[in-house]
Amino acid sequence: MSVETVSGANAPGQGYSKKRVALIVGVLSLAVFMSSLDLFIVNLAFPYISRDFHGSTLDSLSWVLNGYSILFAAVLVPAGRWADRVGRRRMFVAGLVVFTMGSILSGLSPDVSLLIGARLVQAIGAGMMVPASLSLLLAAVPGHARAQAIGTWSAIGALGAALGPVIGSFLVEVSWRWVFWINIPVGVVTVILALRLLPESRDETATSRPDMLGAVLVAFAAGSLALALVKAPSWGWTSKDFIGVLFLALACSVGVVVRSARHDAPVVDLKLLESRSFNGAILASVAYYAGFGAFLLNMVEFLTGVWHFSAIDAGLAIAPGPLMVLPFARVVAPRLAAKLGGAGRVAVVGCFVNVAAQSLWLTQIQVHAAYATHLLPAQLLGGAGVGLTIPSLIGAGTASIPPARFGTGSGVLNMARQIGTVLGVAGLIAILTGLNVADPVVAFRHGTELVIAFFALAGLTSAALLSRRVTTTP
Repeated sequence: MSVETVSGANAPGQGYSKKRVALIVGVLSLAVFMSSLDLFIVNLAFPYISRDFHGSTLDSLSWVLNGYSILFAAVLVPAGRWADRVGRRRMFVAGLVVFTMGSILSGLSPDVSLLIGARLVQAIGAGMMVPASLSLLLAAVPGHARAQAIGTWSAIGALGAALGPVIGSFLVEVSWRWVFWINIPVGVVTVILALRLLPESRDETATSRPDMLGAVLVAFAAGSLALALVKAPSWGWTSKDFIGVLFLALACSVGVVVRSARHDAPVVDLKLLESRSFNGAILASVAYYAGFGAFLLNMVEFLTGVWHFSAIDAGLAIAPGPLMVLPFARVVAPRLAAKLGGAGRVAVVGCFVNVAAQSLWLTQIQVHAAYATHLLPAQLLGGAGVGLTIPSLIGAGTASIPPARFGTGSGVLNMARQIGTVLGVAGLIAILTGLNVADPVVAFRHGTELVIAFFALAGLTSAALLSRRVTTTP
């Protein structure tokens, strides 16, 4: 078993062959595919879970999704910080084991309450492995190959999210429990490959114990914000509950800043936030993933609710878009970044390609199904936009992270992505449930307009904060 160690303070990725780097990226991409798939695959299992668990309410079932989203967001940054200190491979493998155990327990759950508990175990595992995955990639891949590696990693993650409805639609026909058990063979194989192939890396300069109170405050800040967004459609966006939980998130965030300024080993190094590109990637990611999350849910609900596609047909109808992601992320985006002068500029292009795709769909929405002529062109264009945008935002955000803070920076960026997804889904649910109109297409038009607004905001943010020309260094 390989026990290589790469110091977090040294130049990353030195001495690995192209084949070794490709294998490392492949293993890390398997994990992010699994975690992304799990975020979106569970939606389709709801009716089947409800059928098995007689007497379960929609509110209790909603926590199968919401509990996962909230805890996942809460764990990301503290887990990234600990990965920097104790070892990123160690954290990655531990997260995989916890996630796989949570998947086993989810599939075996005899009632809703135990299923929710098992999903929380999954969330902790995902929150541990995702930032460790990206930080291991940054540490193992040399600078000149990093854009393509990030493109592969992020594209496969986006593929997992977008293919969730496709894969889920087939699995639920067998049993809803396979929605969770599908993770078991992938998790076992990935653990074995990780132990054999991944080099260990950590921040060798760390001497002080990380700030535990700061870690708790970060978890409460992210978790409270996610909770407020998840419950906003049912509580109301101006309700006391929503404002109160939002205030708690703000108070905890202030506490994080105060602790980080005073502690020798803060959970979030405030120097990271001095970077224009890092801050820009965070803000643009929140907006972009809000659009991405809202788009996926809006599309599934439209296809099944208006065009009356079966779950399998809806999944297959969505599939062509995701198939565009990998070639654009792995090949087109890095080449375009070299021509335009930076990943941030490609992110601007990608965001507005998504705006164009959704605007095209907005002009084509109708009650009668016309997939090939009305939806497919927008799907293909949108997949290209996703492939251009997601790796570019990650590339722009990670460019300024010092090697010793790869885990922490990855945790912050992934938290922004998760908070954005929760925001987009909450906003879309508020629109779809809040409009009482006779024409079902009207609500989905408004949902599409929300998606366009989020993508446009991401594009404008990228243009303002990420469009400076950069010089690629080897």
